[in-house]
Amino acid sequence: MTFAYQNAASVADASKAAMAPDAKLIAGGQSLLGTIKLGLAAPEALIDLGSIAELKGIKVDGGKVTIGATTTHAEVAASAEVQKAIPALADLAGRIGDRQVRNRGTIGGSLANDDPAACYPAAVLGLGATVNTDRRSIAADDFFQGIYTTALQDGEVITSVSFPIPEKAGWQKFKQPASRFSLVGVFVSKGPAGVRVAVTGAGANGVFRAAALEQALASSWSAGATSGITISPEGLNADLHGSAEYRAALIPVLAGRAVDGS
Repeated sequence: MTFAYQNAASVADASKAAMAPDAKLIAGGQSLLGTIKLGLAAPEALIDLGSIAELKGIKVDGGKVTIGATTTHAEVAASAEVQKAIPALADLAGRIGDRQVRNRGTIGGSLANDDPAACYPAAVLGLGATVNTDRRSIAADDFFQGIYTTALQDGEVITSVSFPIPEKAGWQKFKQPASRFSLVGVFVSKGPAGVRVAVTGAGANGVFRAAALEQALASSWSAGATSGITISPEGLNADLHGSAEYRAALIPVLAGRAVDGS
């Protein structure tokens, strides 16, 4: 296939170019290039965000960690600032995919793609983060709207993600061994946004919050508080890797391990 290619010089340039029919933004390309190879996407133009300096970097200030959209998973995992402020976030980033994916894939690209088994959506929802774009700031609870569906509008560009620093946070995933995507992944946190539990990989409609686990952990932040919680399999994924009932049983188990590691 053939397509036009533009190395965007600024966020404004990228946003304008992305408004064209069948144009796609690209950062690390770990999601988009795969879908193109499989014939599932055929963009007429690619707008590369890789040269825009303002989209890179990590800053800790005012009780939050702000990560630029084109910051790679490897950079988040290796950041001493992230490791100190939100160790669970660094741990999550360090277990995404393989080494190649971690050194090419970006946080903004992952969130814009919103794969239902991706890791970052669980951290964003589980920490009550804010997704910042060239137009507005979007709360995590409003950002994710279904499988591969977000609140982003045509031409809207993610510029950074701001995570409030929690008192405690933990992450656990049961991975599919070949792809390393989450069959079930659970991110737990206790902090400015209250107690939050976000689940990825299990939901038929993508990442979601587990209210029953949040209520239990709000009463007692302990692994034991999760052991008596039953999650309904209704609305969960079922495939050759595991039934909906299997995924439902995994959720409180992984939540308890995440709390233990927080």
